[in-house]
Amino acid sequence: MQSGALPVGVSVMAPKAHLEGTLFRYGSKSVQVAFRSGDFKKQVIFLGGLTDGLLATDYVKPLADALLDEKWSLVQPLLSSSYTGYGQSSLMQDTAEIEQLIYFLINEEASQGVMLMGHSTGCQNIVHYLRRGSSCSKAVRGAILQAPVSDREYRATLPETPGLLDLAEIMIKEGKGEELMPREADPCAPINALRYRSLCAFLGEDDMFSSDLTDAQLKNRLGHMERFPCQVIFSMRDEYVPDYVDKKALVQRLCVAMGGAEKVEIQWGNHSLSNRVQDAVRAVVDFVRREGPKGWDDPWK
Repeated sequence: MQSGALPVGVSVMAPKAHLEGTLFRYGSKSVQVAFRSGDFKKQVIFLGGLTDGLLATDYVKPLADALLDEKWSLVQPLLSSSYTGYGQSSLMQDTAEIEQLIYFLINEEASQGVMLMGHSTGCQNIVHYLRRGSSCSKAVRGAILQAPVSDREYRATLPETPGLLDLAEIMIKEGKGEELMPREADPCAPINALRYRSLCAFLGEDDMFSSDLTDAQLKNRLGHMERFPCQVIFSMRDEYVPDYVDKKALVQRLCVAMGGAEKVEIQWGNHSLSNRVQDAVRAVVDFVRREGPKGWDDPWK
Protein backbone atom coordinates (compact mmCIF):
# COMPACT_ATOMS: atom_id res chain seq x y z
CA MET A 1 0.00 0.00 0.00
CA GLN A 2 1.45 3.36 -1.01
CA SER A 3 2.19 5.94 1.63
CA GLY A 4 -0.93 7.98 2.35
CA ALA A 5 -3.24 5.57 0.57
CA LEU A 6 -6.43 4.33 2.21
CA PRO A 7 -7.32 0.64 2.69
CA VAL A 8 -9.96 -0.75 0.36
CA GLY A 9 -13.45 0.07 1.63
CA VAL A 10 -12.41 3.17 3.57
CA SER A 11 -13.82 6.41 2.23
CA VAL A 12 -13.37 10.07 2.98
CA MET A 13 -16.31 12.41 3.39
CA ALA A 14 -16.60 15.02 0.68
CA PRO A 15 -15.22 18.43 1.72
CA LYS A 16 -18.68 19.97 1.39
CA ALA A 17 -19.78 17.89 4.39
CA HIS A 18 -17.17 19.52 6.61
CA LEU A 19 -18.22 22.31 8.94
CA GLU A 20 -15.69 24.65 10.50
CA GLY A 21 -16.32 26.31 13.83
CA THR A 22 -15.78 26.20 17.57
CA LEU A 23 -16.65 23.42 19.99
CA PHE A 24 -17.37 24.71 23.49
CA ARG A 25 -18.75 23.52 26.80
CA TYR A 26 -21.85 25.31 28.11
CA GLY A 27 -22.45 23.24 31.25
CA SER A 28 -20.70 20.98 33.71
CA LYS A 29 -21.86 17.63 32.27
CA SER A 30 -19.61 15.96 29.71
CA VAL A 31 -22.47 15.87 27.20
CA GLN A 32 -23.16 19.61 27.53
CA VAL A 33 -21.12 20.81 24.58
CA ALA A 34 -22.13 22.78 21.52
CA PHE A 35 -20.66 23.52 18.10
CA ARG A 36 -20.79 27.09 16.80
CA SER A 37 -20.32 28.01 13.15
CA GLY A 38 -19.18 31.60 12.77
CA ASP A 39 -18.36 34.09 15.49
CA PHE A 40 -21.23 36.54 15.54
CA LYS A 41 -23.29 38.09 18.34
CA LYS A 42 -26.56 36.65 17.05
CA GLN A 43 -27.14 32.90 17.08
CA VAL A 44 -29.62 30.43 15.62
CA ILE A 45 -29.78 27.48 18.04
CA PHE A 46 -30.64 24.25 16.23
CA LEU A 47 -32.39 21.54 18.26
CA GLY A 48 -32.72 18.13 16.62
CA GLY A 49 -35.25 15.39 17.20
CA LEU A 50 -35.10 11.90 18.69
CA THR A 51 -31.74 10.16 18.00
CA ASP A 52 -30.28 13.41 16.60
CA GLY A 53 -27.00 15.07 17.48
CA LEU A 54 -24.58 17.20 15.46
CA LEU A 55 -25.33 17.65 11.73
CA ALA A 56 -28.74 16.13 12.33
CA THR A 57 -30.20 16.98 8.91
CA ASP A 58 -28.80 17.47 5.42
CA TYR A 59 -29.67 21.17 5.47
CA VAL A 60 -27.63 21.99 8.60
CA LYS A 61 -24.35 22.55 6.78
CA PRO A 62 -25.75 24.73 3.94
CA LEU A 63 -27.84 26.60 6.50
CA ALA A 64 -24.75 27.34 8.58
CA ASP A 65 -23.00 28.65 5.46
CA ALA A 66 -25.97 30.82 4.48
CA LEU A 67 -26.27 32.29 7.97
CA LEU A 68 -22.63 33.40 7.84
CA ASP A 69 -23.60 35.78 5.04
CA GLU A 70 -26.32 37.20 7.31
CA LYS A 71 -23.82 37.56 10.20
CA TRP A 72 -25.58 34.96 12.33
CA SER A 73 -23.89 31.95 13.92
CA LEU A 74 -25.48 28.50 13.94
CA VAL A 75 -25.14 26.73 17.29
CA GLN A 76 -25.73 22.97 17.51
CA PRO A 77 -25.92 21.89 21.16
CA LEU A 78 -25.78 18.38 22.52
CA LEU A 79 -28.30 17.81 25.31
CA SER A 80 -28.62 14.91 27.70
CA SER A 81 -31.40 13.71 25.38
CA SER A 82 -29.22 13.73 22.25
CA TYR A 83 -28.53 10.55 20.31
CA THR A 84 -29.81 7.63 22.45
CA GLY A 85 -30.34 9.69 25.61
CA TYR A 86 -33.92 10.80 24.91
CA GLY A 87 -35.54 7.74 26.44
CA GLN A 88 -34.24 8.56 29.90
CA SER A 89 -34.57 12.33 29.65
CA SER A 90 -37.57 14.68 29.54
CA LEU A 91 -38.75 17.98 28.14
CA MET A 92 -38.07 19.52 31.55
CA GLN A 93 -34.44 18.37 31.44
CA ASP A 94 -34.07 19.71 27.90
CA THR A 95 -35.56 23.04 28.99
CA ALA A 96 -33.02 23.35 31.81
CA GLU A 97 -30.14 22.69 29.42
CA ILE A 98 -31.42 25.10 26.77
CA GLU A 99 -31.54 27.73 29.51
CA GLN A 100 -27.93 26.91 30.43
CA LEU A 101 -26.87 27.27 26.81
CA ILE A 102 -28.53 30.66 26.32
CA TYR A 103 -27.15 31.82 29.69
CA PHE A 104 -23.67 30.91 28.45
CA LEU A 105 -24.15 32.73 25.15
CA ILE A 106 -25.32 35.85 26.97
CA ASN A 107 -22.63 35.93 29.63
CA GLU A 108 -19.63 34.43 27.85
CA GLU A 109 -20.29 35.34 24.21
CA ALA A 110 -22.10 38.69 24.67
CA SER A 111 -25.05 37.45 22.62
CA GLN A 112 -27.37 40.07 21.19
CA GLY A 113 -30.24 37.62 20.84
CA VAL A 114 -30.96 34.08 19.70
CA MET A 115 -33.37 32.35 17.34
CA LEU A 116 -34.55 28.87 18.31
CA MET A 117 -34.98 26.33 15.52
CA GLY A 118 -36.30 22.83 16.13
CA HIS A 119 -36.50 19.77 13.91
CA SER A 120 -39.13 17.13 14.73
CA THR A 121 -39.18 16.54 18.52
CA GLY A 122 -36.88 19.55 18.82
CA CYS A 123 -40.07 21.55 18.15
CA GLN A 124 -41.53 20.22 21.41
CA ASN A 125 -38.39 21.41 23.18
CA ILE A 126 -38.92 24.96 21.92
CA VAL A 127 -42.61 25.06 22.81
CA HIS A 128 -41.90 23.69 26.30
CA TYR A 129 -38.96 26.04 26.90
CA LEU A 130 -40.85 29.17 25.88
CA ARG A 131 -43.86 28.18 27.98
CA ARG A 132 -41.70 28.14 31.11
CA GLY A 133 -40.90 31.83 30.76
CA SER A 134 -37.42 31.50 32.25
CA SER A 135 -35.20 34.55 32.48
CA CYS A 136 -33.06 33.75 29.43
CA SER A 137 -36.13 33.33 27.23
CA LYS A 138 -36.13 37.13 27.01
CA ALA A 139 -33.17 36.74 24.66
CA VAL A 140 -35.27 34.71 22.17
CA ARG A 141 -36.10 36.75 19.09
CA GLY A 142 -38.10 34.11 17.27
CA ALA A 143 -38.83 30.42 16.81
CA ILE A 144 -38.74 28.13 13.78
CA LEU A 145 -40.52 24.78 13.96
CA GLN A 146 -39.51 22.40 11.17
CA ALA A 147 -41.56 19.17 11.01
CA PRO A 148 -43.67 19.68 14.15
CA VAL A 149 -45.36 16.28 14.03
CA SER A 150 -47.13 14.08 16.55
CA ASP A 151 -45.02 11.27 18.01
CA ARG A 152 -48.25 9.91 19.50
CA GLU A 153 -50.12 9.69 16.20
CA TYR A 154 -47.17 8.04 14.48
CA ARG A 155 -46.59 5.51 17.27
CA ALA A 156 -50.33 4.74 17.32
CA THR A 157 -49.85 3.19 13.88
CA LEU A 158 -47.54 0.56 15.42
CA PRO A 159 -49.43 -2.54 16.64
CA GLU A 160 -47.43 -2.93 19.86
CA THR A 161 -48.11 0.59 21.16
CA PRO A 162 -51.46 0.08 23.03
CA GLY A 163 -50.15 -2.79 25.14
CA LEU A 164 -46.88 -1.05 25.88
CA LEU A 165 -48.70 2.14 26.86
CA ASP A 166 -50.84 0.14 29.29
CA LEU A 167 -47.63 -1.31 30.75
CA ALA A 168 -46.11 2.15 31.11
CA GLU A 169 -49.18 3.38 33.01
CA ILE A 170 -48.98 0.40 35.39
CA MET A 171 -45.27 0.98 36.00
CA ILE A 172 -45.85 4.66 36.75
CA LYS A 173 -48.68 3.88 39.18
CA GLU A 174 -46.33 1.45 40.95
CA GLY A 175 -43.68 4.14 41.32
CA LYS A 176 -41.48 2.63 38.61
CA GLY A 177 -41.74 5.46 36.10
CA GLU A 178 -37.99 5.82 35.73
CA GLU A 179 -37.45 2.11 35.12
CA LEU A 180 -36.89 0.91 31.57
CA MET A 181 -39.61 -0.46 29.32
CA PRO A 182 -39.11 -3.71 27.35
CA ARG A 183 -36.81 -3.44 24.35
CA GLU A 184 -39.70 -3.49 21.85
CA ALA A 185 -40.96 -0.18 23.26
CA ASP A 186 -38.22 1.59 21.30
CA PRO A 187 -35.63 -0.31 19.26
CA CYS A 188 -33.50 2.83 18.87
CA ALA A 189 -32.80 3.58 22.54
CA PRO A 190 -33.60 2.48 26.11
CA ILE A 191 -36.77 4.30 27.21
CA ASN A 192 -38.36 4.56 30.63
CA ALA A 193 -42.07 4.46 31.37
CA LEU A 194 -42.40 8.19 31.98
CA ARG A 195 -40.90 9.20 28.63
CA TYR A 196 -42.85 6.50 26.82
CA ARG A 197 -46.11 7.84 28.21
CA SER A 198 -45.05 11.40 27.42
CA LEU A 199 -44.55 10.45 23.77
CA CYS A 200 -47.45 8.00 23.33
CA ALA A 201 -50.33 9.05 25.59
CA PHE A 202 -53.20 11.36 24.63
CA LEU A 203 -52.29 14.77 26.07
CA GLY A 204 -48.96 13.41 27.24
CA GLU A 205 -46.32 16.06 27.84
CA ASP A 206 -44.95 15.66 24.29
CA ASP A 207 -48.43 15.64 22.68
CA MET A 208 -48.54 19.11 21.11
CA PHE A 209 -49.15 18.74 17.39
CA SER A 210 -51.72 15.94 17.05
CA SER A 211 -54.49 16.34 14.47
CA ASP A 212 -57.16 14.98 16.83
CA LEU A 213 -56.62 17.67 19.47
CA THR A 214 -59.41 20.22 19.59
CA ASP A 215 -58.76 23.85 18.76
CA ALA A 216 -59.02 24.64 22.46
CA GLN A 217 -56.47 21.95 23.35
CA LEU A 218 -54.06 23.18 20.69
CA LYS A 219 -54.47 26.74 21.93
CA ASN A 220 -53.80 25.62 25.49
CA ARG A 221 -50.59 23.91 24.40
CA LEU A 222 -49.35 26.39 21.82
CA GLY A 223 -51.02 29.72 22.57
CA HIS A 224 -48.03 31.20 24.41
CA MET A 225 -46.05 31.06 21.15
CA GLU A 226 -47.92 34.15 19.97
CA ARG A 227 -45.51 36.20 22.12
CA PHE A 228 -42.71 35.37 19.66
CA PRO A 229 -42.31 35.68 15.91
CA CYS A 230 -42.80 32.08 14.80
CA GLN A 231 -42.42 30.16 11.55
CA VAL A 232 -43.82 26.67 10.94
CA ILE A 233 -42.15 24.69 8.14
CA PHE A 234 -44.28 21.68 7.31
CA SER A 235 -43.31 18.86 4.94
CA MET A 236 -46.31 17.89 2.85
CA ARG A 237 -44.98 14.35 2.34
CA ASP A 238 -43.76 13.83 5.90
CA GLU A 239 -43.46 10.08 6.38
CA TYR A 240 -44.11 10.37 10.11
CA VAL A 241 -47.56 11.88 9.61
CA PRO A 242 -50.20 9.14 9.13
CA ASP A 243 -51.90 9.06 5.73
CA TYR A 244 -55.30 9.83 7.22
CA VAL A 245 -54.16 13.24 8.47
CA ASP A 246 -55.07 16.27 6.34
CA LYS A 247 -51.67 17.98 6.41
CA LYS A 248 -52.86 21.31 4.99
CA ALA A 249 -55.62 21.55 7.58
CA LEU A 250 -53.28 20.53 10.39
CA VAL A 251 -50.55 23.07 9.68
CA GLN A 252 -53.18 25.79 9.37
CA ARG A 253 -54.64 24.86 12.76
CA LEU A 254 -51.19 24.82 14.36
CA CYS A 255 -50.41 28.29 13.03
CA VAL A 256 -53.75 29.66 14.24
CA ALA A 257 -53.21 28.15 17.69
CA MET A 258 -49.86 29.96 17.84
CA GLY A 259 -51.56 33.26 17.24
CA GLY A 260 -50.87 33.53 13.53
CA ALA A 261 -47.48 31.88 12.98
CA GLU A 262 -46.00 32.10 9.50
CA LYS A 263 -46.80 28.96 7.48
CA VAL A 264 -44.35 27.44 5.01
CA GLU A 265 -45.54 24.32 3.18
CA ILE A 266 -42.76 22.36 1.47
CA GLN A 267 -44.41 20.39 -1.33
CA TRP A 268 -43.13 16.81 -1.63
CA GLY A 269 -40.76 17.44 1.28
CA ASN A 270 -39.93 14.52 3.55
CA HIS A 271 -39.56 14.67 7.33
CA SER A 272 -35.97 15.92 7.41
CA LEU A 273 -36.23 17.79 4.09
CA SER A 274 -33.28 15.82 2.74
CA ASN A 275 -35.01 16.06 -0.66
CA ARG A 276 -35.71 19.80 -0.34
CA VAL A 277 -32.53 21.18 1.24
CA GLN A 278 -32.48 24.51 -0.59
CA ASP A 279 -36.17 25.12 0.13
CA ALA A 280 -35.44 24.66 3.83
CA VAL A 281 -32.45 27.03 3.78
CA ARG A 282 -34.33 29.72 1.86
CA ALA A 283 -37.28 29.64 4.24
CA VAL A 284 -35.12 29.90 7.37
CA VAL A 285 -32.84 32.65 6.04
CA ASP A 286 -35.82 34.70 4.86
CA PHE A 287 -37.39 34.46 8.32
CA VAL A 288 -34.14 35.33 10.11
CA ARG A 289 -33.69 38.40 7.92
CA ARG A 290 -37.16 39.69 8.79
CA GLU A 291 -37.40 38.62 12.43
CA GLY A 292 -33.95 39.32 13.80
CA PRO A 293 -33.25 41.03 17.14
CA LYS A 294 -35.13 44.28 17.54
CA GLY A 295 -33.67 46.24 20.43
CA TRP A 296 -31.76 43.79 22.63
CA ASP A 297 -33.17 43.61 26.15
CA ASP A 298 -30.65 42.54 28.77
CA PRO A 299 -32.53 39.80 30.70
CA TRP A 300 -30.48 40.51 33.80
CA LYS A 301 -31.70 44.07 34.23
